Amino acid sequence: MSGRRHCFLRSTAGKRRSGKTRQGNRYLRGTLVQAGLAATRSNGTALQARYRRITRQRGHKKAVIAVGHHILEIAYYVMRDGRPYDELGADYFDKRHAERAVRRHVRQLEALGFLVTIEKAA
Repeated sequence: MSGRRHCFLRSTAGKRRSGKTRQGNRYLRGTLVQAGLAATRSNGTALQARYRRITRQRGHKKAVIAVGHHILEIAYYVMRDGRPYDELGADYFDKRHAERAVRRHVRQLEALGFLVTIEKAA
C-alpha cells in the first residue's frame, strides 16, 4: 500500500478503516460545521483547545468536523442527562495530559535505573 493512500485511512490495532464521514442529514452537517468554526474562534474554551490539538496532526477541515461532532456529543449528553453544559476551560486537556506525561517520563527514567523524585517548582 502506498504512503499516499495511507493518509486517508484510519489505522488502529493493525486494522485500517476509511476516514470518510458517513452520509447523514446535510443540513445538520452544515450547521455543525458552522458551529465548529464559531467554536474555534471562541477564546479560552475546551472546544478551541480541541481544535488546536487536532489541527496540528490532521489539518483545519478535519479539525472543524471533529469539533462539530464534539458539539453534537455535548448536545446529546445535555439532553440525555438534563444537566447544563459545564465548560472545562482551555487548559483542562493540557493539565490532564501533563500529569500523564510526567508519569510516563518518570517510568522511563526508572526503567533506565534512575531514582526519581518530583517536586513542584516554587
